[in-house]
Amino acid sequence: MDIEIGRAKRARRAYTFDDIAVVPSRRTRNPEDVSTGWSIDAFHFDIPVLAAPMDSVVSPHTAITLGQLGGLGVLDLEGLWTRYEDPEPILAEIAALPDDGATRRMQELYAEPIKPELVRDRLAEIRAAGITVAGSLTPQRTQELYETVVAAGVDLFVIRGTTVSAEHVSSVAEPLNLKKFIYDLDVPVIVGGAATYTAALHLMRTGAAGVLVGFGGGATSTTRATLGIHAPMATALADVAGARRDYLDESGGRYVHVIADGGVGTSGDIVKALAMGADAVMLGVALARATDAPGQGYHWGPEAHHPKLPRGRRAKIGQVAPLEEILYGPAPVADGTANLIGALRKSMATTGYSDLKEFQRVEVVVAPYGS
Repeated sequence: MDIEIGRAKRARRAYTFDDIAVVPSRRTRNPEDVSTGWSIDAFHFDIPVLAAPMDSVVSPHTAITLGQLGGLGVLDLEGLWTRYEDPEPILAEIAALPDDGATRRMQELYAEPIKPELVRDRLAEIRAAGITVAGSLTPQRTQELYETVVAAGVDLFVIRGTTVSAEHVSSVAEPLNLKKFIYDLDVPVIVGGAATYTAALHLMRTGAAGVLVGFGGGATSTTRATLGIHAPMATALADVAGARRDYLDESGGRYVHVIADGGVGTSGDIVKALAMGADAVMLGVALARATDAPGQGYHWGPEAHHPKLPRGRRAKIGQVAPLEEILYGPAPVADGTANLIGALRKSMATTGYSDLKEFQRVEVVVAPYGS
């Protein structure tokens, strides 16, 4: 039901993860009997976790580590690892920058050109470890670099931006034709972000294997303050899950995976994202807190160093535990930032569900903290 803001404008109420809670059912299970596995295209993963393509989160080493732990690391192919032969000193410099000069210096560091040979070499390094290989480009760079990426042997191709539409209009450049691009490509494509039913449905019709859901909700994003645009994640996921259901009927049975991307900072957020219909979650800050993450206790996304209009910031988030303990415990803290998968298993077991697809049907309530 619409809410009247004023005589000339009405709006729909939308909900964040903090506005909802999962409700226990009549049945419980043993956490060891719960499956957290999921599959996309021909690729199966033990846990529904993708590491966001951010330099503070994913290096070739952490992508390999996460792959060995059952998840999927997505390397930012426009980040420091494809601009510098040795980005470690650059990462250390960014971690040491004073707050008042961080944005300008990062703009300078990220002005270094992307080198196609480094794109090839970084992906080859991940492939040599025998895990699933995933790399990410923005729509603006996809036409320029995708042939290099595919030739390097990527398994999953991610096209990720603050917002991605199937119908981009431009008077100054030839836009990426997503439908033709995905049709011509030999690898499955995950594309986003999207935050509405209509936008997600259009992306699904391009042939994408998965849709990223989120806009301006990340821990270091200032999109809401900069552009005035924000999509509360609980409602966005439920809307896109509705688009997935309707596209399944429209297409005669083609299932497109929904991946929550943004605003998923704790184990409780992961639980709620899956409850709202996500098949998996793409984590940024949650994994950047690892002691072996490349950000060294700091976190930033690609929006933080945009050359003309930064819409993010470098944030000090601290370090909690090694990546393996972040995912599987034991947790040294009680705030939902470690043993993420243990918490997910416990929540699924407490509500009586044995796998992720079943768990999408769990009952939820609104505004539990206000009662």
